[in-house]
Amino acid sequence: MVAMKGVIPHTTPLFMASVRLVPAGALILVSTVLMKRPQPQGWLAWLWIALFGFIDAALFQGLLAEGLVRTGAGLGSVMIDSQPLAVAVMARFLFGEQVGLWGWLGLGFGVVGISLLGLPEDWIWQFAHGHFAVASIEANLIEHLFQNGQWLMLLAALSMAIGTVMVRVVCRYADPVVATGWHMILGGVPLLALSAQWESQQWLNLHLTDWMALLYSTVFGSAIAYGLFFYFASSGSLTSLSSLTFLTPVFALLFGNLFLAEVLSPLQWAGVSLTLVSIYLINQRDRLSEKLKNLRQAQTSLSELTAIPPETFAGFASSVVQSKELTEISSVQLGMADTKSKIAP
Repeated sequence: MVAMKGVIPHTTPLFMASVRLVPAGALILVSTVLMKRPQPQGWLAWLWIALFGFIDAALFQGLLAEGLVRTGAGLGSVMIDSQPLAVAVMARFLFGEQVGLWGWLGLGFGVVGISLLGLPEDWIWQFAHGHFAVASIEANLIEHLFQNGQWLMLLAALSMAIGTVMVRVVCRYADPVVATGWHMILGGVPLLALSAQWESQQWLNLHLTDWMALLYSTVFGSAIAYGLFFYFASSGSLTSLSSLTFLTPVFALLFGNLFLAEVLSPLQWAGVSLTLVSIYLINQRDRLSEKLKNLRQAQTSLSELTAIPPETFAGFASSVVQSKELTEISSVQLGMADTKSKIAP
């Protein structure tokens, strides 16, 4: 996101989106050939890969690039990183993935965290003091969002969420890494064609640092990130995996502080903390649920013990004492008998 935002003033959005997809897809396919992974077979496999490419590659990257031109990086990041909520709901109903109390709590913390990171602080303080009013921000908030591209970011987030859920179906017909490479090419070529038709001077103003940023975005932000993400999404928990995108604004702020000398405000540090807590809760939700279950069982056992009448404890203690005394007497008798047997002629 940081690299893309720096390049946007010197290029066009659709060209930038296509550059992030087509070369990265080619890199992934070359690696799959070297790893001897099987290529897609049959029309069903290509149909699902094409749909996957249209939704997750063309729509997501196109809407993201266009939205990045029209909105601030912070608020746009909030919109994009809301997609784990949609993934959690879809995975719950389509694949029966259990989110649970801790998972939903973590998702809630994540939304609050990225909101603190990206929303204007005056909005947050107005809401905290009960003086929040749409009229005080903009006469027409919907028009304000449309003009600034937030709706494009929301559509991009929804596209990414649908693509994340679709990968489970795609992998029934094709290898996940191979499908990732082909879907990037099939989604990137239409964007490149649209750029050639509607845009101009796509690369004339690009400097060496811009090309380096595009290279970084292509190799690390697309080829490696997409390949690993959809490889793990094909078999792992979609909710846990998609929740990691809550880290995007955290890293963006940290790198901004490191390389651009941007200082985090107290609210932003609170957002960073809540985001990290959300990641922990979502990924450890099964273990936390098990610990809570064991704690409840221990409390139930303790309650049952405290509910026993004192007379029962007294009788039990008396029987234990008597049993101990009888054991000691038997031991003494056995010892005496053994001594007599030894001194007998």
